[in-house]
Amino acid sequence: MGELSPQALIELALDLANSLTTKDRFERLLSTVRHAVECDAVVLLDVESGFLKPLAQQGLTQDALGRRFEIAAHPRFEAICESSTPIRFAASSPLPDPYDGMLLAHEGDLPVHACMGLPLMSDDNLIGVLTLDSMSPNAFDDIPKRSLDIISAMSAATLKTAILLQELEHHSLHNQQVVAELTHEALVKDGGELIGDSLVMLKLKREIDMVAISDFSILIEGETGVGKELVARTLHRQSKRVEGPLVYVNCAALPESLIESELFGHVKGAFTGADRNRIGKFSLADGGTIFLDEIGELSLSVQSKLLRVLQNQEIQVVGKDDIERVNVRILAATNRKLKVEVEEGRFRADLYHRLSVYPISVPPLRSREGDVTLLSGYFIELTRRKLGMQQLTLTSSAIDALNRYDWPGNVRELEHVIARAALRAKGSVNSVIVRIGLEHMEHLVATSSLQSANVLKGDSTPRISEEVEANLKLATEAFQRRVITQVLTEESGNWSATAKRLEIDRANLNRLAKRLGIRVAKSVIADS
Repeated sequence: MGELSPQALIELALDLANSLTTKDRFERLLSTVRHAVECDAVVLLDVESGFLKPLAQQGLTQDALGRRFEIAAHPRFEAICESSTPIRFAASSPLPDPYDGMLLAHEGDLPVHACMGLPLMSDDNLIGVLTLDSMSPNAFDDIPKRSLDIISAMSAATLKTAILLQELEHHSLHNQQVVAELTHEALVKDGGELIGDSLVMLKLKREIDMVAISDFSILIEGETGVGKELVARTLHRQSKRVEGPLVYVNCAALPESLIESELFGHVKGAFTGADRNRIGKFSLADGGTIFLDEIGELSLSVQSKLLRVLQNQEIQVVGKDDIERVNVRILAATNRKLKVEVEEGRFRADLYHRLSVYPISVPPLRSREGDVTLLSGYFIELTRRKLGMQQLTLTSSAIDALNRYDWPGNVRELEHVIARAALRAKGSVNSVIVRIGLEHMEHLVATSSLQSANVLKGDSTPRISEEVEANLKLATEAFQRRVITQVLTEESGNWSATAKRLEIDRANLNRLAKRLGIRVAKSVIADS
């Protein structure tokens, strides 16, 4: 490749100027780069708080877009980010390649190949990285430095334009910085961004963008494991209350006798055991947001007191006559159908209507077409960092199995499946590149095969009689009772250890055990 001609530069500028959307602009940029520089893969990455986030790619497996590369964990990325000029890695470079096992043009480990990284700068600050890989060693050796500088400048300008547009959409640079900080914090906690490009997820993101800036109470509904807490955190960080606290309350984990004290606080001597004053969660959340998870578990008496907070922004501390005013936005979440709970008298209708000023429904993973692959990439990279692996990838057959599965446990189940499969794959190979295959996901494969068999028989949506449903419920409860009793016995009646082994929240286990008639005395007892 020689110098880029003036005509090529004009065509590149016009092509990028005609791009209407950020995604289109990135795709055109990569296509133009591949046209100018012959390569097998090109990736545009954004810098976010010590991580590189792929924005667009050509030549890698699709799950690459779901990955978040920690710069310090990848020597090649670290070298590119510390440089102010393009870096060409020698074909004999001992530094591991972060794209090992992900190149579409080659199956297996990457052999000796050409690799180049271009730091994208704006006002002397690193804003992104452009990487190019070719299966032909020394493919980039003869490219003039001036041509690479021009490509870097064009790529940086494209990325900078996208960043400026994003800042305008968020109305201020301050909000953008807050989002970046919260995203980084959540990356190491429980997932900090709503990953997904399916139609239902795009609809959810639009709803969040629309309602986040209001002070409306929001009811977040969805199945267990869909990410309701993540939606709540996103609503808070995009709200006017972002500088205020976000206080989390798991209503299902609190004993009924302590819920009122936990929410509203108590004074010393208010009840037996109240040996000091305690500030409640609503007071802690003053000026910010309170997130009431599993709100459907609250008793009717507590619901009536919560209604007063919603109506008048007033709380009464337990043991105190005075009323205190608070300025709190309420976000509530439930995996129950509260409308049905209202009809059956288990939830107050007036509280339901106050909470659901704007209800948000988080879609189950099985209805998010195409998102399983992106989420898999995200969890793969997260698991790789946790386990200290050099590289962790999914085989194409494993990705197919993940996409065929029905995911009753939703995103949380996907994360656990990836983590378990990674451990099994790590223990079965000695290579620095660990690949998750079908053999590491036996339960998933068996379940997917059963689903496929039902579809082949024409039973994908069978009609089930009430008698069969009742028998199935009894059989399910009997199985749950047997498993919980066995594990509880093995753990000498320790509920925490039992919940850990069964991979279930302790509060949820306690509720399930109560419903099944399981209790611990001096021995484990299961009522029929």
